[in-house]
Amino acid sequence: MSKVILITGSSSGFGLLTVNALLAKGHKVYATMRNTQSKNKAIAEQLTQQGAHVLDLDVTDDESVSFAINQLLTRESRIDVLINNAGLAAAGISESFSIEQVQRMFDVNVHGVLRMINATLPTFRAQKDGLIINIGSILGRVTFPFFGLYGASKQAIEAISDSFYYELSQLGVEVALVQPSAFPTNMYSNALVGQHSELNASYGHVSAIPVAINETIVGLFNSESAPNPQSVADTIKALIDQPQGQRPRRTVVGLGFGADDANEQIKPIQDELIHSLELDQLNTVKTV
Repeated sequence: MSKVILITGSSSGFGLLTVNALLAKGHKVYATMRNTQSKNKAIAEQLTQQGAHVLDLDVTDDESVSFAINQLLTRESRIDVLINNAGLAAAGISESFSIEQVQRMFDVNVHGVLRMINATLPTFRAQKDGLIINIGSILGRVTFPFFGLYGASKQAIEAISDSFYYELSQLGVEVALVQPSAFPTNMYSNALVGQHSELNASYGHVSAIPVAINETIVGLFNSESAPNPQSVADTIKALIDQPQGQRPRRTVVGLGFGADDANEQIKPIQDELIHSLELDQLNTVKTV
């Protein structure tokens, strides 16, 4: 059955691939991005020609989010799925990043997710039905050196996803988290670089490690066995197709580097916590 789906960060990478996969499935897709009349005008026009409804939306701006949601609701009677895909990465020696850079990343990766959830929840609650898919990262479960600040923002999404899952479960609204590994998208080329790069030299031989990690990743991406980002889009599409209440809470896509093991080991601990609080009902989505 065709669903009304809103996705952020649709101009490239996982977002663009997901829009195309969902359109091919026959869904009505509201593809959002910034700068639809300038930097992203060409891709916005292309997606429109393919059948997507393109909306200009900046997840860091309250008014922009509200305006885009209102545009959607004037055209549709409902929203079935929200996909929080927009994100910003950072890689390098953590001390080299300014507080302003970290604030910018968190405003996209964390506050942006909250803005989108809060803007769509009134509709989901009124419907007593809905699906929120958050795009996290394996770095929300395991920590890579020099990616710790980005990982911190994705660890926040882990807690946000769990909390909203419990809080919304009895309202018929489900939350699922996708945890991608490293994939050849423009996330790496657009990643923030520390503003205070002059500090790197004081780290001695350690300062060469981020460059070596980047070379390893680029080498993997250019190899015949390079991971295919389409698998993330296919995972999102499969989650949408699954019945309400039967979706996995977390799905690792690509090399997990232990994130899948962490998921398995933490789940019974979290379940026991919920049980000890006598809140077992919150662990199952109520379908209506």
